[in-house]
Order: sequence, then structure tokens, then C-alpha cells
Amino acid sequence: MEVLKQFSLEGKVALVTGAAYGIGFAIAEAYAKAGAKIAFNCRSTEHMEKALEEYQKEGIDAKGYICDVTKEDQVKEMVSDIEKSLGTIDILVNNAGIIKRIPMTDMRVDEFREVVDIDLVAPFIVSKAVIPSMIKKGNGKIINICSMMSELGRETVSAYASAKGGLKMLTKNIASEYGKYNIQCNGIGPGYIATPQTAPLREIQPDGERHPFDKFIISKTPAERWGTPKDLMGPAVFLASEASDFINGHILYVDGGILAYIGKQP
Repeated sequence: MEVLKQFSLEGKVALVTGAAYGIGFAIAEAYAKAGAKIAFNCRSTEHMEKALEEYQKEGIDAKGYICDVTKEDQVKEMVSDIEKSLGTIDILVNNAGIIKRIPMTDMRVDEFREVVDIDLVAPFIVSKAVIPSMIKKGNGKIINICSMMSELGRETVSAYASAKGGLKMLTKNIASEYGKYNIQCNGIGPGYIATPQTAPLREIQPDGERHPFDKFIISKTPAERWGTPKDLMGPAVFLASEASDFINGHILYVDGGILAYIGKQP
């Protein structure tokens, strides 16, 4: 087999949750350019319409589904519809997620549960829905979008870190249970990524200085820059392709080296 052919996703069906924008959109775009057929979900018609326009601009014929991935009945219906219209799902990316930056003692229990439901319970629900067909087919790839908070704690993110730490272990457990069926489950742990959502943290201040958080991230990153959604495209294709067939239960951190670095001496 030619080496580059191992990275082809030609003819594969990929479901990327929460891929209306940002990291999910970039991963879906990469899969489409590698030959896959794309399905994605979002929870609102407004986001769906905007997303479909963006996919069309990139020349991608993506199928969008309105679905709340925390609702098992909706997920089952979406997966059934995808299988009827595109075929068995070969690649699942559990990307949908939220974060609430609230000090732990100020956070309500329902707020904590909402983060855990979307960031951890939903990947369980969607993975559970696609695994039976992957078993029948004899192969499958599940990629969970984890986080550096799968390894580290930080102020105000108790719910997010709890969920992402749990997602790391769900990844390892899916690999352990279903590896014998030629199903690989791995994770990607993005570092700090420059997206519209993080733009306020990178704005130049009125005095001409960089935002304090921007300076903090640059000082902690050996690459001395924020990541971009494009930095995740290659790793995502690799973990979805035949090139990663003997990699299972692994979290690939795409963080510019933050987790390897103690930081500069003051």
C-alpha cells in the first residue's frame, strides 16, 4: 500500500457533532477534502442555515441535522437518517461542547450538570448509537475532542475539567471494550485555539499592549503562538484514517507544547 493512500477517507461517512463553526467545522472540512461524506448537527435552525452556507462556500455537500446530542431519542433518529441517506457511519467525532467559566462555589448544580451533559454524557450517547453498526461493518473510528483540561485544572472551569477528564477515560474505555471489533477510539486535546469565540482574549488593549490572557498563553506555549483550527486538520485526518489502525485509547494533544513546558523562569 502506498503510504499516502493510508490517509485517504474516500467513500467514508463522517459524523462531526457541533460542526457548525470553529474546530468542528475545520475537522469536517478536512474530512471532506480527504474524500469523506459529511454529516453534522447543531441545535438551532439559525446556526444550521449559517453553517450550510459556509459549507457551500467551501464546495462541501454536507448534510445537516437539527439534533440535541444530550437526547438519546433524537440521536438515534439522526443516526438512522444518516445511515439511510449516506450509509453506515465510519467516523464519529464527538466535538459538541460548552464551557462555563464560573468559580466552583458560585456555580449552580444545574449549570455544572449542563456542562457535563453536553461535554461527557453526549459523547457516550452518540458513541453508543454508532458502535453497533461499526461492529457489524468490522471497523470504525471514534474521535473525542478532549482538552488540556483533561489533564490540568484551572480557576473557574471545574465542570469543564471534570467533563473533559471523564471524556479522556471514556475514550480509553471505548478502546478497551471495542478494540477487538477493529474500532479505534482516540482523542484530540486542543491547546488554546484562535477562533471567533476566543477573539476577545487576543484583542490589543487601549494602551497598545496585548491582552493579559494572550500574553499568559504565549508565555506558556513553546510555539509562542495560539493554535488555529487548521492545526487540528492533519491530526483529525490521521486518527480517522487507516494510518492509525493500531492506535487506540490515545489522547493526541495539539497544544504547541504547553503540557510539556514548565514555563519561563521569572
